[in-house]
Amino acid sequence: MSETKKIAITTDSNSGILPAKAKELGVFVLPMPFLVNGEPYFENMNLSQADFYRLLSQNANVSTSQPSVGDLSDFWTEILQSYDQIVHIPMSSGLSQSCATAANIAKEFDGRVFVVDNHRISVTQLDSVLDALTLCKQGKTAEEIVEYLMKTAEHSSIYIAVDTMKYLKKGGRVTPAAAMIGSILKIKPVLQILGERLDKFALARSLQRAKETMKTAIKNDLENRFSEFVKAGEMVLDVAYTENDKEALAFCEELKTAFPDLTLRNCDPLPLSISCHIGPGALAVAATRIIK
Repeated sequence: MSETKKIAITTDSNSGILPAKAKELGVFVLPMPFLVNGEPYFENMNLSQADFYRLLSQNANVSTSQPSVGDLSDFWTEILQSYDQIVHIPMSSGLSQSCATAANIAKEFDGRVFVVDNHRISVTQLDSVLDALTLCKQGKTAEEIVEYLMKTAEHSSIYIAVDTMKYLKKGGRVTPAAAMIGSILKIKPVLQILGERLDKFALARSLQRAKETMKTAIKNDLENRFSEFVKAGEMVLDVAYTENDKEALAFCEELKTAFPDLTLRNCDPLPLSISCHIGPGALAVAATRIIK
């Protein structure tokens, strides 16, 4: 009988897992770097959510980056002193080059590091981490954990209501004219993250209309794309937000009323890698398949 290998689950701070939560779960989180007016910062190390939004309000030049090859290599090397293998769950390759970089660096670790590209971000990435931990406890191998996470990669969706078009305009996702009209008419875009893409889904004239749009979209996904998983009791809802915790908690209550048979698993801030493109005041809802 082959010896059971000790497997570490690693991810990045785009999962929204804070240091205290990482310690509680027993996972390892790589802080993602940012450039603020040309100076490097690291999420949850020397750049908190509060500091980030303060800098945004001051019109600081904020941009995402990715960990250096050396930082990621050192991160895994230290973990492998205590573990036999690593399953690494980064943010979607469609939203960052950090996944491809991780996959390349993993080749230098002689088959001990497995990188999962299952196109997740924020609360859905967190759900993947929780699934990986469950599979570890079930005695699954690293290869089996990766196989499951890849097989279920498309079994989630996220909808985000954005409070302002200012940051979408800054990132080139809407034209200046559309952003100006949106501000005048107080239009709130609803975006969708489906796999690799952050795309426009709908437009709404108020936050309440945007929330109704998202609830309708989630209902449609649950009744169509995910119907078999709903019947099996394998779907959960998550809420995420940007500097908007009061509205997020109220939205959670609306979702519990609208979907009484589903568990609302997490209500967490969106990672800063998404926040820098959409700004404060955003609300998001996700539906994700999980291991029962």
